[in-house]
Amino acid sequence: MDRTTSREPRAAGGAPGDAAGAADAVRGSAFAPRQEDLELSLPPVFEDPSQEREHRKQRLAGACRVFGRLGFSEGVAGHITVRDPEHPDMFWVNPFGMSFRHVRVSDLILVDHEGTVRHGRRPVNRAGFVIHSAIHAARPDVVAACHAHAVHGKAFSSLGRLLDPITQDACAVYEQHTVHRDGAGAVVVEEEAGRQLAAGLGPHKAVIHQNHGIFTVGASVDEAAWWFVSMERSAQAQLLAEAAGTPHLIEPEAARHTREQTGFPLAGWFSFQPLWEEIIRTEPDLFE
Repeated sequence: MDRTTSREPRAAGGAPGDAAGAADAVRGSAFAPRQEDLELSLPPVFEDPSQEREHRKQRLAGACRVFGRLGFSEGVAGHITVRDPEHPDMFWVNPFGMSFRHVRVSDLILVDHEGTVRHGRRPVNRAGFVIHSAIHAARPDVVAACHAHAVHGKAFSSLGRLLDPITQDACAVYEQHTVHRDGAGAVVVEEEAGRQLAAGLGPHKAVIHQNHGIFTVGASVDEAAWWFVSMERSAQAQLLAEAAGTPHLIEPEAARHTREQTGFPLAGWFSFQPLWEEIIRTEPDLFE
């Protein structure tokens, strides 16, 4: 199983970088004080694509387990994908019709951008393929993408609004997420609808598809999964706050400052690690 801690991490933007550069991205931010000889868990870098493939698949299976544990399941809905490190026009995805709680590494399906299954015998969610293939094709920088029909995200999506900066957590996506209204509420099974959703995402880390739910992306499975978890919780917080009254917004300058401290890619990866550690200690069968 992969519990790798590395001093040769990927840089904050997801590209390989030196350890000092990535550590500096965390040291002095909201995630760590300035101190010398600080030991940090950082994303590993791989020379062998087969090792990186196994790592990405493990994180994908783990993210599915986390989503299941957090109650993001809704029947057969929901999909998480990760780009294959050797074949960038292919991605791994959880099987259609399998509970997030049961996904193992050996269950994952490899599909190319033309819709051909390259590995695995289980079915692939048509909507998941249409959306994720479009996102991966439009965004070469994206390694992973997440979507689930989590209750608060889909409830908030019906409002057709951006998340407001009413909490520090919500500031992580301030000015870095969009609302996509085309095809609101319709199942995304046509390839053009997938391309429109990818265009709605644009260069951002997340998009709220009106009457559907939240989609997040990242330079790693960990990052994309954390933005989804955080946005779902922020949607819940905003719904609760607005039910009680009128929330006070964080000033734009303060919201941007908080985003710079907590919203960069390495911060997203780092924030997911407690969930990862919890799931691999309690559900090690995910590595099968």
